[in-house]
Amino acid sequence: MSTTASYTMDTFTADLFAALFTVKKDGAPSDEDRGAAAELFRQAETGNLTGSIVDLFAALARFHEIQGWTPEQLGLSRQSLEALAAKHERLDEHRVTVGGRVGQARPIVDAARSRVAEYLDRHPLEAPSGIEVWDRMLENQQRIKNVLGMSEDDWNSYSGQLRHAIEDVETLAKVVDLPERAVEDVLRVTKTYRMRLTPYYASLILPGQINDPVLLQSVPTGEMVDNAGVEIPPVAADHSPARLIDQFYPRVVTIKATNMCAMYCTHCLRLAHIGAKDRIYSKEAYGEALDYIRANPEIRDVLVTGGDSLVLPNSMLQWLLCELDSIEHVRMKRLGTRIPVTTPQRIDNELLDILEASSDKKPLRVVTQINTAQEITPVSKAAFRAISKRVAAVMNQAVLLKGINDSSVKMWKLCETIQEACVRPYYVFNCSYRNPQFKHLRVPVAVGQSIVESMYGNISGDAIPRYIATAGGKIPLHRTNVLEHGHGHVKMQKPWSGEQVTYPDPEPQEYARQDFGFAKYEK
Repeated sequence: MSTTASYTMDTFTADLFAALFTVKKDGAPSDEDRGAAAELFRQAETGNLTGSIVDLFAALARFHEIQGWTPEQLGLSRQSLEALAAKHERLDEHRVTVGGRVGQARPIVDAARSRVAEYLDRHPLEAPSGIEVWDRMLENQQRIKNVLGMSEDDWNSYSGQLRHAIEDVETLAKVVDLPERAVEDVLRVTKTYRMRLTPYYASLILPGQINDPVLLQSVPTGEMVDNAGVEIPPVAADHSPARLIDQFYPRVVTIKATNMCAMYCTHCLRLAHIGAKDRIYSKEAYGEALDYIRANPEIRDVLVTGGDSLVLPNSMLQWLLCELDSIEHVRMKRLGTRIPVTTPQRIDNELLDILEASSDKKPLRVVTQINTAQEITPVSKAAFRAISKRVAAVMNQAVLLKGINDSSVKMWKLCETIQEACVRPYYVFNCSYRNPQFKHLRVPVAVGQSIVESMYGNISGDAIPRYIATAGGKIPLHRTNVLEHGHGHVKMQKPWSGEQVTYPDPEPQEYARQDFGFAKYEK
């Protein structure tokens, strides 16, 4: 630590001064360099802002690093600079020193800025949000309305979207420009598996992209019947203790309330549940599910899904939520839905009132699935914002899918975009191994680990989801960043930079002591 009569430097400032005043070469700077340094000094000395002092010291650091000049060679004395360092500390509300700001904080910020520079350059082209390409989508909408003979009222209503849903190859070919072989494959696949996309969701497909991320999710390709492999029994077939119930955890159950969706995804985990036609089940079936929940008081959290829970009529959804609210030990509810991105027209005041009334009784969360920023448009964003004002939380469970979100640029953009739409990035699921039909969309676990861990230190903490595999329950897939356990410390690695740091850790014997806090007074 360097000390003068009037100012005691902290370590950071002492290190900065030591570096600046280390002579690297003889000679004299140009008059231009000396003049620039003098002007910066004048501004710092006469001003009353920390910024001008920081600018001076940052310039001096550049002069020294690039050209080798010390402040004295530039005509500035050490004493005058120490006075400015003291002034900086006095001015700063938190007594941050100029050494901490110039020698430490600025380089850290510069390094962080360089980490995100590539993302900021690439994301508008590689992963545009639906908001950013909304003009192109509006053109699609007008074209699709004309092709399908839809009025404005049809387009803007949930019933109109379902009535004009695209479910056959002939209609699809009029709406989406596909190669002839692709049309033939879709025809082949739809002999076995259902296809449905709403006109609205079809309008999100951007022409000219071979593997548009919305197209890949909604229009089946030949792989769905050509992929080899043994299909595992329907998801949760071995975890269904009662009718319509799935249970993987002691305090959480799922009610599969319908097999219907407004749009059938090409990567659907519940492919076997969809069946050949839409169904809403009998109240007797729901009654058995509810009786199971009533009979098991350890159950705290109930997820209503399907299919898609918001495809249920309002009267049925309201009844089901009221039944759950009447069960004392049920404390939390969730609704699983893709409706806000596939058919946001469904989100009207009547539905929002039902959600709010239930959430007022016991917290209700809406769990959605958004896999690409392209699915967030002004319309879907408005839907999510409206929902977020009526329920306890809106959370996203994305699926990691090849060609759709399997890069840092795409996943960062997805998470930042949905966060701005009042949706919390919650999970990223590794695409299921259960169904060979969509193994062409699967992504290696190591790729997913790298993508998710690249977010740490680079985007907002609450925009970072957990990376999960479903294998008889949700298993976290994050790599550990703890490299070594030592005596009184652990060695960890920052996933965003690879830097290793030592972190103090309580000794086991110290942690095991029971005579702490007020207990020590009992002796």
